[in-house]
Amino acid sequence: MADKTRMNTQLLASALGRENGFLVIEADPTEEAILAVAASEKPQVILLSAILEDDSALGLRVARQLRELHPETHIIMLLDASERNSVIEAFRAGARGVFSRTESLHTLAKCIHCAYSGQVWANSREQEYLLEAISEAISMRPPDGSSLPSLSKREQDVVRCVADGLSNREIARRLNLTEHTVKNYLFRVFDKLGVSSRVEVVLYVFKLMQSSATSNPDAKISDPESAKPPRNNRK
Repeated sequence: MADKTRMNTQLLASALGRENGFLVIEADPTEEAILAVAASEKPQVILLSAILEDDSALGLRVARQLRELHPETHIIMLLDASERNSVIEAFRAGARGVFSRTESLHTLAKCIHCAYSGQVWANSREQEYLLEAISEAISMRPPDGSSLPSLSKREQDVVRCVADGLSNREIARRLNLTEHTVKNYLFRVFDKLGVSSRVEVVLYVFKLMQSSATSNPDAKISDPESAKPPRNNRK
């Protein structure tokens, strides 16, 4: 883990190790130190402050590098506050979870366990931030069938509806299906994509879009600040 300063890192590492039994490896809050520790120790979870040494952009830059160099490691971004732009940028940088300093140490331990198991950690408000931004991006440039080769045509339709923020009832109405059938399709999608929630489905699709944008410079992904909310909250 690497917090804002060396002292912050030591204090939080000590608390996590003492109260939760984690084996915590500390890294100085510099780009070089964090990348070096990640390479030598190969941690399963990296707890990383978005702000490092008073640089508000450094944590995100390091997270992007860690994602490229160590895709098997799960990153949790420590945020000063759970603000919309900070949450979205953290996930864009490759975080599997975001954690606000206003929450308790007990909750942080749960967050770490969740990330370790490969799940996404975000509270309901943070999930809404994420879904709003990604829904707009996908609406502007929806994934084509070749991007989701493991899914059937109907399963791809369900994924697009999930990205639009539709509930199971609304998906059933749009696709002329029963709610029970929609649930069955979602279970199949979860299984095929290796995910366990609707948020992770949208993240999966968003990663495909980012990959497409990298290989095609003319492709556009919307600015999260211009994102519009989905028509309805998901269930």
